[in-house]
Amino acid sequence: MTTEVDIPPNRQPEERPKKSRLYMVLVLVVVVLVIAGLFTLTQRRSQYDALAKETEKLAVPTVAVIHPTVEPAQEDLVLPSTLQAYVESPIYARTTGYVKKWYHDIGSRVRQGDLLADIDTPEVDQQLAQARAELNTAQANEKLSQITATRYQDLIRTDGVSKQEVDNAVGDYAAKSAGAQSAQANVRRIEQLDSFKHIYAPFSGVITRRNVDIGNLINAGNGGATQELFYLAQADPIRVYISVPEV
Repeated sequence: MTTEVDIPPNRQPEERPKKSRLYMVLVLVVVVLVIAGLFTLTQRRSQYDALAKETEKLAVPTVAVIHPTVEPAQEDLVLPSTLQAYVESPIYARTTGYVKKWYHDIGSRVRQGDLLADIDTPEVDQQLAQARAELNTAQANEKLSQITATRYQDLIRTDGVSKQEVDNAVGDYAAKSAGAQSAQANVRRIEQLDSFKHIYAPFSGVITRRNVDIGNLINAGNGGATQELFYLAQADPIRVYISVPEV
């Protein structure tokens, strides 16, 4: 038994366009997927190539090259130093008295032998006068003893005096002569001490300190209550002291 169904002619055209649109959509989706896959592959390929180049670049060691040059033989070394005068000396008085006058102040340049100051020494002057008087007395006694000894030596020839008296006279003359020499030495000592009233520069240099003024009492020497009158420094040449490390 055969049954025939009749399809209306107007329904076939409607189904064909639907199939065509579905096919086109599928094809478009496939094309998009293919293009996206190709783009992704291309991008990854580029990344892989860049990574390979970077890895190859980093694999090569990088070193710094220095070309040696000849250095000068002299090496500069900066070190602290201390400058000091070649000769430095405090100047003290050798006699006791009062400062009468000073002639050079701080910063003055002096030469060896220049007069720096004068000291008034009344006690030394009196000692010198006394010593000279004692010298005159000793010389007078010596002369009298000499005359007596000579006279006794002449008288013994005529037996006018005894031998003992002659020996006493000669011995007295020798003692008086020694006393006169001692008095002469004492006068020279005090004269030398009196000459110390004039303070002279022991060497050429610069006065760096002056510690006295007119009328100050000065004691002899450099101990006890004494004080230095001047401080003299010879600055030409000059000493340089440098602390150099052991290395």
